[in-house]
Amino acid sequence: MAELAAPDVLRATDALAGAGALDIAAAIARGETSAREQCSQAIARIEALDGPVNAVVVRDFERALEAADRADQAVARGERRPLLGVPMTVKEAFDVAGLPTSWGLEEGRGCIADSDAVAVQRLKAAGAVILGKTNVAPGLGDWQSDNAVYGRTANPWDLSRTPGGSSGGSAAALAANMVPLEIGSDIGGSIRVPSSFCGVWGHKPSYGIVDVYGHRYPGSDGAPQPLGVVGPMARNAADLAAALDVIIDAPLDRPGPLDPGSKQLLLLDAHPCAPLDPEIRAALDRAERAALAQGMDVVRSSELLPDLHAQHRAFCKMLAITFARGAPAPDGRAASLADWFELLDAQARNRRMWSRLFDSFDAVLMPANVVPAFPHRDDPYDARRMTVAGQDVPYDTQLVWAGVATWPGLPATTFPAATTADGLPIGLQVMTDFRDDHRAILIADLLHGALP
Repeated sequence: MAELAAPDVLRATDALAGAGALDIAAAIARGETSAREQCSQAIARIEALDGPVNAVVVRDFERALEAADRADQAVARGERRPLLGVPMTVKEAFDVAGLPTSWGLEEGRGCIADSDAVAVQRLKAAGAVILGKTNVAPGLGDWQSDNAVYGRTANPWDLSRTPGGSSGGSAAALAANMVPLEIGSDIGGSIRVPSSFCGVWGHKPSYGIVDVYGHRYPGSDGAPQPLGVVGPMARNAADLAAALDVIIDAPLDRPGPLDPGSKQLLLLDAHPCAPLDPEIRAALDRAERAALAQGMDVVRSSELLPDLHAQHRAFCKMLAITFARGAPAPDGRAASLADWFELLDAQARNRRMWSRLFDSFDAVLMPANVVPAFPHRDDPYDARRMTVAGQDVPYDTQLVWAGVATWPGLPATTFPAATTADGLPIGLQVMTDFRDDHRAILIADLLHGALP
């Protein structure tokens, strides 16, 4: 990791630096520390570490300390909540009353939220203390977090590289140990790619299980975005699962303890629409060996697998319509209502195909992206190309592995799995059936624990 060492005084006094959210909440509940102390130490870490990273771009420290005091009062009254007193940040795209929500866009610079997003409300109700907001890609539409409002966020592992986008500030803040928990959003890998690039955990929930109100394009009224979801980011699987339970609309089933010997995994290491970086392929091979050593059954092909090429084309078409918000495409043609309903039908058929596959498999293991974290880019988005496994490909090739789970609306958990020869993190993702989110997190944790 790039040199981001905090002053010695921080290391000497911040005993829970690097601890998970649940560990911090438990320590506060036991009286071993306080919410104010944890909030103050998180603020000190941000002030000491964030300069070269530029992750926490909207800071609300005074109100956070007041919220921490209220949390300590609640603890003293005997209250116990999942995240009581835990300091955290949220992606800039979420409304937090009194703070700007610009999505990194100049035209959104003056948008000040008058209420909290639903996910933020639920986190606060669980006791979380919101320190501020983290940087994003402009309009949430890039795998970099670099915009005209807040500037560029760097990857803590290598400041010359992107932390990913659009939840890049979220992943960077976690990776640099500034906070233990974050909340992001994902439509084209915006949780999973930054998690992979920064070596943290991220979960893209099943579509529709988390109320997205308050995560809205500046000036819009907050109608749910097709394909888009809101999900947690953390430094371990337990925190990821706990935060998911806090923000979901209704409880999800939790599988019991998993027996590795009974697990059937489908491993995907090739996609017809994109090459794959050799070091990511090696990480998949390594994960397969670890899974087999645990007694899992792993196969690399299945006749049940949907047509990934057709699925990707349909996903990109729906994504383009969604981002254009009805405006004509570059060729001047606007999608018709018939086009849209045809896509919805194709999407429903695709989800049923995956459901049949999950009758035979517990999960699918696959890459989170085609490459690890890449150097910052300044060239115009539409002109960007990239080299993957020696091949020149479009920049948007990075949508390929994200779309496998996004198009059918399925849950996917990204977990740290390896590092490159240059020391950069590599994350892989585990996808499961619709509303089987906790199984995705559990199997990801099982694989992570099996890796050397």
